[in-house]
Amino acid sequence: MQRRNVLKLGAMAGVAAAFGMTASRPARAEDWPTKNVRVIVPYAAGSATDLIPRTIFDALGAKVGHTFIVENRLGGGTTVGANAVARADPDGYTVLVHSNAIVTVPAIQANVPYDPVKDFSAITPLGNVPLVLVTAPDKKISSVQQLVAIAKAKPGSINYAAAGIGTPPHLTAERFRLAAGFEGQLVPFKGAPEALTEVITGRVDFYFVPLPAAIGFIRDGKLKPLAIGGSKRALALPDVPTTVEAGFPNSDFDFWVGAFVPKATPRDLVAAIHQKVVGAIESAAVQERLSKLGVEPMIMTPADFDARVAKETAIAVQLARAANIAVQ
Repeated sequence: MQRRNVLKLGAMAGVAAAFGMTASRPARAEDWPTKNVRVIVPYAAGSATDLIPRTIFDALGAKVGHTFIVENRLGGGTTVGANAVARADPDGYTVLVHSNAIVTVPAIQANVPYDPVKDFSAITPLGNVPLVLVTAPDKKISSVQQLVAIAKAKPGSINYAAAGIGTPPHLTAERFRLAAGFEGQLVPFKGAPEALTEVITGRVDFYFVPLPAAIGFIRDGKLKPLAIGGSKRALALPDVPTTVEAGFPNSDFDFWVGAFVPKATPRDLVAAIHQKVVGAIESAAVQERLSKLGVEPMIMTPADFDARVAKETAIAVQLARAANIAVQ
């Protein structure tokens, strides 16, 4: 009898393994999480892409009784952290939080070890970070139309900042420049602080900067906002038009931060993670904290977010080619 029971247990274990049933995955997707969850962020601590998930997952952890451990995995232009999640077990306990650099990096970097469409399942955007086109007040440029007119009057004379090559702010500037039809000189910087300093002093003409980094300078009168680079106006700057509203079609490029899991993660588990993450985002306390960071709501279903990632991946490749951005 004992031998028969051992054989039966062994057979059951084999069946469970064959169907991918592991002890780490909850028996029911809706029970997720049943243990602590790793959240991989391929950016430095303190960045917007780091602060957003910490705000959301701290609240979610307090609600579900498990810790979401944020791990800043840097290197390879964000590819090291992203690839770690792409190769992780698809059990819902390793989550990637990335900006839409997840789609722009493969467009300008050679030998990226992941495919943003084939290797990840999207959960939801965690928020939209408006990119605002700023210039120095001393330049006396009152509108984005005037900026474009100046650029066209002396082709190639105007310059613009970017924090890194191929980043969403860089591609936003290139998309705007191509849509507006002018030539300019790119001045790349390692990060937003250096770029902002050069714009404030007037040595660089304009910069599409994440709003959280610029809002203080705008309020102090050290920067003049001319336009929003995304598809809608920023809540914090309701009187500033988008570049499309200013008369430049196909110039918009949204800068979002989103959550992802490995592609093989079961769809019912993806749906369960989505439901609980969205519940945390929609809480009043989280909304208040995100608003103070300059982050705006951008909730989508997993299917819609997957489709957006695929669309933006194609756009990034086309844009990199049109802007003659060399593969790094």
